[in-house]
Amino acid sequence: MTESRLELYSYWRSSASYRVRIALNLKDLNYVVHPIHLVRDGGQQHRPDFLKKNPQGLVPCLVHGKTVLTQSLAIIEYLDECFGGPQLLPDNVVDRARSRMIAQVIACDLHPLNNLRVLHYLGTSLGLNEKATTDWYRHWTESGLRAVETLLQKKTAPSRFCLGEQPGLADCCLLPQVYNARRFGCSLEGCERILAIAERLASDERVRKAAPENQPDAE
Repeated sequence: MTESRLELYSYWRSSASYRVRIALNLKDLNYVVHPIHLVRDGGQQHRPDFLKKNPQGLVPCLVHGKTVLTQSLAIIEYLDECFGGPQLLPDNVVDRARSRMIAQVIACDLHPLNNLRVLHYLGTSLGLNEKATTDWYRHWTESGLRAVETLLQKKTAPSRFCLGEQPGLADCCLLPQVYNARRFGCSLEGCERILAIAERLASDERVRKAAPENQPDAE
């Protein structure tokens, strides 16, 4: 199964897709990107051929042989268990749980409140103007990242990345959220540890290759 080609259905600005691209690159895996534009043509994620792969109409979607997976955290853990190379989850059971904890705070609690389909709904169905929508985004992003900062500061020992000296699952989630926070002009005051980790990640060539601006469908 591991010899099958990895195919990633991705959108360049999708935070969830960004997480998976980082993981694939950290694991030094070869993969083919199939761009799915979330805005063009009414949203290419709604096409019948893509909905057969992911009935939610969301990216990322990973195809590996006959295996089709959605949900970024599930995909990343699958890659970590299926392939060799640098491990994205710590060996220690407590640190492994902490890594999932930080990842889920971002991916399950923070990010869903400010992704593209939510912002679109706020601006169309609920009639919020651009300022109100941006205020919504900034409120949830800033409060969520402050919580992550507190979790990182509570660790018993400082480290270069979220949970150790090498980037892992939590880092795959952290950097895309920082990227989006900066894009929307969020305040990152008081997030010193997050910013330090983000800077180290951004200096890694493997991570840079996963950045939105370096994707084939970047605009």
